[in-house]
Amino acid sequence: MLYHMHEMRRAAVAPLRLMAESMRRWYGNPWMPIAHTPLGRTIAAGCEMLERTTRRYPKPAFDLGEEIVWRSDFCQLLRFRRQAEGEVPRVLVVAPLSGHHATLLRDTVEGLLADHEVYVTDWLDAREIPAARGRFDLDDYIDLLRELLVFLGPRAHVLAVCQPSVPVLACVALMAADDDPAQPASMVLMGGPIDTRVNPTKVNEMATSRTLAWFERNVIHAVPANHAGAGRRVYPGFLQLTGFMSLNVDRHVDAHVKMFGHLVEGDGDSAERHRAFYDEYMSVMDLPAEYYLQTIQTVFQEHALPRGAMTHQGRAIDPGAIRRTALMTVEGERDDISGPGQTKAAHDLCTGLPEGMRRHHLQAGVGHYGIFNGRRWREEILPNVRDFIRTHDAVLGTEDPAPDVPGRMGILMRRLRALLPS
Repeated sequence: MLYHMHEMRRAAVAPLRLMAESMRRWYGNPWMPIAHTPLGRTIAAGCEMLERTTRRYPKPAFDLGEEIVWRSDFCQLLRFRRQAEGEVPRVLVVAPLSGHHATLLRDTVEGLLADHEVYVTDWLDAREIPAARGRFDLDDYIDLLRELLVFLGPRAHVLAVCQPSVPVLACVALMAADDDPAQPASMVLMGGPIDTRVNPTKVNEMATSRTLAWFERNVIHAVPANHAGAGRRVYPGFLQLTGFMSLNVDRHVDAHVKMFGHLVEGDGDSAERHRAFYDEYMSVMDLPAEYYLQTIQTVFQEHALPRGAMTHQGRAIDPGAIRRTALMTVEGERDDISGPGQTKAAHDLCTGLPEGMRRHHLQAGVGHYGIFNGRRWREEILPNVRDFIRTHDAVLGTEDPAPDVPGRMGILMRRLRALLPS
């Protein structure tokens, strides 16, 4: 019902939004004399702020020469064209499936492109995936990652930003246990919730302060009939965005007040920087309910991976089996989503790795988004990540991977079960 009310409100304010956009264009037209007066700029600024708070933000584009090289019902794999020639390490960047689109990692991809062949998981909006295509949960997520690593072949590297750190570590552990030749040469886990018992944040506390049944009753909703995924149960993106913004309400309000001031003053550069950030930040997508609930339970409530209790299709996951994939963890000193120490906990789990195949980087002075975006990412974190990948690029050799029959059969069986009526 909440989702339907949200859509009704959006439809109800559509005329107001169109009127605000028309007035903004009128009072902001440089050919209009009033546009160059304080009154005209104030009216145009107010109309733009009204229009931006009532619009549905579309999915942004990377605009980095990307192409789709693999796709499934819930995800497509993007490859980015490089300007320079020559063989470079292949890196699979696993974007978080947590409400925002993969383009949130544009700065991450752009930084890596100079020295790597970059691939990114571009998750699809569950709101637009027909319910007939079946469910998608955390086990399916792990299966999909394994398919992608097999697709990329040996000597690939995987970099997980935030939420996918857990399924990436689980996937690599399963591949190691099977001695899969496509297991990656290295994995970089950045700001991920490996063990949320360490230095818990408000996000972690929220996940443990409610029962799983509470989350299912209060945040899971059916997609309305005006979308392709009508009837699919999802965690709506607008609820996820509300949760994120509530963590720093004062900061977001202050940013919008400042933008209004920049528009009135005619400071176009500052206003454009605000637009660029919030065009990305406000663009959200829905998550499959099964995946969201299983992640809440497994990662945040049961702490299954660090406790040695996590399973995949009934099979125990043992990170201690990892011996051929080097591990790097990256954390931000001021991270208020995945607190310092939560990602580093992966080293305690990967007991089969010698010290020479480990590295930890704690970046001073940055929060969660500063780990993979901005000046500190480009100037301090990226050089460390690049050096780590180069160091371990030739670990697995160059032979073509043999078919992983057990792993692929498991994936096939799960897909068949998803098509059967429950």
